[in-house]
Amino acid sequence: MARTLDVGTAVVMRGAGGDAADDLLLKVAPPRVPRHLVSRARLLSADPALQGVPAVLVRAPAGFGKTSLLAQWRLEHLSRGAVVAWLSAQPQDDPLRLAQSLALAVRQAAGRPTFGHTLLEAAGATDGLEAITVWLAELAQTALDAVLIVDEAERLPQASREALAYLLRNAPPNLRTLIGARPDCQLDIDDLIAYGQCVEVGPASLRFRLEETLELVHGRFGARVDRNAAARLHELTEGWPLGLQLALTIMARGGAGNGGESAGAAEFGGDLAGLSALGDALHGQFIKLLLSKLDAADRDFLVRISVLDPLHPQLCRAATGHADAAERLARLGRDTPVFVAAEQGDWLRMHALARDALRQIFAGLPPAEQAQVHASASHWLAEHGLVEQAARHALTAGEHPRAYELAERSLYESLMRNGRQGAVLDWLAQLPAQELDARPRLLLAAAWTLAASERHEEALRMVDRILALPGVDDALRFECSLVLGGAAVFADDLDRFAQTHDAWGTTVPVRDPLLLQVHANRMAYRALIDGEPALARLRQQQAPRGDFSQGMGYIARWGELLVGLSYIWEGQVLLADSILRPALAKAEGELGRRARFTCMLAALAAAAAWERNAPAEAAALLADRFDVLERGGMPEPLMLAYRTGARMALAEGAEHRALELLDALDAVGAARKLPRLRIASLTEKVRLHARHGHAQTCRELCERIDAMLADPAMPQGRYWRGNVNVWRDLAQGYAAVAARDW
Repeated sequence: MARTLDVGTAVVMRGAGGDAADDLLLKVAPPRVPRHLVSRARLLSADPALQGVPAVLVRAPAGFGKTSLLAQWRLEHLSRGAVVAWLSAQPQDDPLRLAQSLALAVRQAAGRPTFGHTLLEAAGATDGLEAITVWLAELAQTALDAVLIVDEAERLPQASREALAYLLRNAPPNLRTLIGARPDCQLDIDDLIAYGQCVEVGPASLRFRLEETLELVHGRFGARVDRNAAARLHELTEGWPLGLQLALTIMARGGAGNGGESAGAAEFGGDLAGLSALGDALHGQFIKLLLSKLDAADRDFLVRISVLDPLHPQLCRAATGHADAAERLARLGRDTPVFVAAEQGDWLRMHALARDALRQIFAGLPPAEQAQVHASASHWLAEHGLVEQAARHALTAGEHPRAYELAERSLYESLMRNGRQGAVLDWLAQLPAQELDARPRLLLAAAWTLAASERHEEALRMVDRILALPGVDDALRFECSLVLGGAAVFADDLDRFAQTHDAWGTTVPVRDPLLLQVHANRMAYRALIDGEPALARLRQQQAPRGDFSQGMGYIARWGELLVGLSYIWEGQVLLADSILRPALAKAEGELGRRARFTCMLAALAAAAAWERNAPAEAAALLADRFDVLERGGMPEPLMLAYRTGARMALAEGAEHRALELLDALDAVGAARKLPRLRIASLTEKVRLHARHGHAQTCRELCERIDAMLADPAMPQGRYWRGNVNVWRDLAQGYAAVAARDW
């Protein structure tokens, strides 16, 4: 190796001087692999999607781990006996210097002191593309199994990018090329990508998935950080590799001088309570890394647009008054890791870490300046048909009458078409009572939202206020009955739901496709409680079929939830999984991971995953979702979530955790006045103790179930009683097994 360095250095020194020689040697030296790097199976170089292609282009903004991934691939190729040449691109790399750097990189990697001798002595006497051709020819003659890695290709001048594209198009069979670059790096190789000669790996692939974050945190801190905290950390960083790296570093150093990594994890991330402090530390670190490198104008621009979500160049121009807003967004998107996701067209989204950190600074601006930004944004959004967002900004700007008018125009549609329950609840908390009574459309949106939650009793009062209004017709009465039926479902009053649903018979006085889809969902649930899961699916098949992309997707996915539940009731978990998995992916993308409806889908999917013997998948699905289900989940998904969690804990040998989860289910049943949850909890406890032959404990738990059912205050309807009697019979069967009473 010493001889190789001497030869390479001496040759380059003759053409470019000693400093350039040192520079060339440094740029062909590969980086170290990060200590806690997680090798993700889908990003291994041997993955079928990446294997066998001549070139791979890793293109993503800063902070997405491009260099770390390339370093990982280098080790993987080395382990298979390949010669791996590394090159870190630089702005001064003209085509000739690029060819010389490639020659030195192969010389270093292969340990061949004479490789590229002609190129390294050329020193300007050879044309750039000709030099690349000479390099390709010499590499082909070596018969080496060679891999070339070019990192930071966006730093290359345009001529060298063209030379790199020429290299890719003329690469010999024994060469594979891996390139890392920023999104703005154009290599003019779209034809290679289209024909499968090059695979592009983008931000979506580089972003950590939840299960990968769980693995990363567990590998770093073990059981000191629970799954819920790790899942919340994933949400906080949005799977952004740099954000995760910052968070884990802060957690590890949090206890510096007081126990190292263990203390750090305990201080910041052992459970959800520590994540607030971690979030503050992350924001401070993000500001230190990002804002300290920006000039004052860019910093002010980012602070002011941080309250806009999502972002559009013209919206940013209206809110900030910067005429060059579009150019600033494009430049900051290239130079900083602030903008991590782009929506359709020109819309952008700011990374949550950056947004939260910048909003803290925005809150320190003079109130008049803050109001001006919100007011300008509101008017632009309203002019472009984004009424709900316009209403929110108008309210923040203090334009209350205009905000209420915009909210009335938008909230009902936003709820029914997009499932925006959180937005309705936010407005419900801020609207004066007289404003709500004066706006029937808002009352109806509030009733729908409250019905599908733990606040279902409030929904009944909202319906009474609606029906007391003048001019109520049959269509509105029918919609109110749909609201009351939903409230009965969330109240676990199966008999009241059946009575409300059956009151209208087969006559439906509405033509709105949304309400017809809701009615079809209710017909499916009615068949389910009758014990007819196949009929429930038939009701869904007969539902109206509109253009879901134009606003029926959310309501239709309620139907998918019911179909998935029907398959779980039958024990058809593979069929349930085929329905629930795509529905959950869409719900997470549209509503968010911790939206109530998303969490209910996840609970059903977790139950199916557990029955499919996929415990890791089930754990990831339930992570950081129990609290959402506790507050407002439907009884069935809620019971399935806790039962699945308890059985997973038992399988892991954590019986205390299983009992803790079942106690929590009992507490939720008591708090929300859902006694069926309490009986389900007791039945699952009987099952747990029966496994150990605890006959006396099982007998006592069965007596508690019988005492609860004997209480005259319990529901007496046949549907409710029929359901809980199944749980009672199961409990007695488990107890008989424990007592060996065959």
